Amino acid sequence: MDWRPIFGTNGIRGIANKELTPDVALRLCLSLGTLMDEKSTVAVGRDTRISGEMLKNAAVSGLQSTGCSVIDLDIAPSPVIQYYVRDFADAGVIVTASHNPREYNGLKFVDGDGTEFSRNVEKEIERAYERGEFRRAGWKNIGKLSMADGISGYKGGVKKLVDVNKIRGEKFKVVVDPGGGAGCVVTPSLLRELGCTVIELNAQPDGTFPGRPPEPIEDALGELISLVKKTRANLGVALDGDADRAVFVDENGAFVSEDVLLAIFAKHTMLERKKGIVVIPVSSSQCVVDVVEQNGGTIVWTPVGSIHVARRMIETGAVFGGEGNGGLIFPEHLHGRDGTMAAAKILEMLSDGKPLSQLADEIPKYFHIKRKITVPDKDAVMKELGKVVKGNVDTTDGVKIWHDDGWVLVRASGTEPIIRVFAESKTMERARELMQEGVELVKQPKRV
Repeated sequence: MDWRPIFGTNGIRGIANKELTPDVALRLCLSLGTLMDEKSTVAVGRDTRISGEMLKNAAVSGLQSTGCSVIDLDIAPSPVIQYYVRDFADAGVIVTASHNPREYNGLKFVDGDGTEFSRNVEKEIERAYERGEFRRAGWKNIGKLSMADGISGYKGGVKKLVDVNKIRGEKFKVVVDPGGGAGCVVTPSLLRELGCTVIELNAQPDGTFPGRPPEPIEDALGELISLVKKTRANLGVALDGDADRAVFVDENGAFVSEDVLLAIFAKHTMLERKKGIVVIPVSSSQCVVDVVEQNGGTIVWTPVGSIHVARRMIETGAVFGGEGNGGLIFPEHLHGRDGTMAAAKILEMLSDGKPLSQLADEIPKYFHIKRKITVPDKDAVMKELGKVVKGNVDTTDGVKIWHDDGWVLVRASGTEPIIRVFAESKTMERARELMQEGVELVKQPKRV
């Protein structure tokens, strides 16, 4: 049976040239082009994965075949491509598997406002793919192909939203680790333009990711942590494969957890704005809720996935949003995750005088743990859970059970046969008890 591309939480992903082949990329973009007006313009770009050029060419061919004109942005971070689409194109295609392992690649589709396509539009693309009935332009009307630079305009947009002179005055020393991904072509140079002394690590574009995996988890960042300590840098920055997510190491070489990072940015936004809505997925830490509500803000919950967060931010006029994975959204810049923008913003915060370690220490402490459970039928498990779980329950995405001293969330993966369990409390002991509660619910549902 042929592999069937299904949209997950962030586009379509599969093993390159085995699951996600040029044929699949071609058909997906034939599907997209068929659903669009034949005079539409679509911007296409990619991360550094070695299968990227192959899949990008297939995507371009599919779009041109339907009559759509294509602008090739070549290697660029996802936020750069989204920023360009918002201003100059009707839609976009990003060839990236983001943080997934080296052998994967993916396609992410971008709407004309720079956000990822809604779930409804993604389903339309899936249906068009299955039907296989594509519009074919006549030989005179095949879409045109041109090249463009999206990076310069994007950099200018970032610099307009931070106090450049204030950052330059601090003469920060920053270690930047793009991991060989698309961030190599933007983040180190932008931070230099902000007056930073930049020490580069894994900053040559290389789709085999020889220095570390594309996902910047703490265990993969030993070299970055060591270099921050040795050079006495003010900050360490690590990006994922397409640079839409960033994580940070403080001046002491300590990794700042993504939930704490989300809370730091949310708190900073509230201190600036004094009020407003912050949008986060149901898997987010209570520490974010605490700092937002303590500083006059309101939390709005969404299902897991940056598209849900971004769309809800637009609907509610939110002042900030993001996920507890380093994916931060600054609506005045772009309704999409942006690691480089996050790096510029955190430098602006540090220029107020407090080091990152102090900003992190000021965030309320919670213990947050996660686990994956492989199951034969994830939908059946979740359906049964919905029947038996009672009490203070949130079903925004999966089943989240609130207790007086913490919570546990059980939700199905969008693309894999697994159930994800999240648990959080003020103590590790209680967090582990809540995790066990969630695991037992998955393995043997009962009333709680």
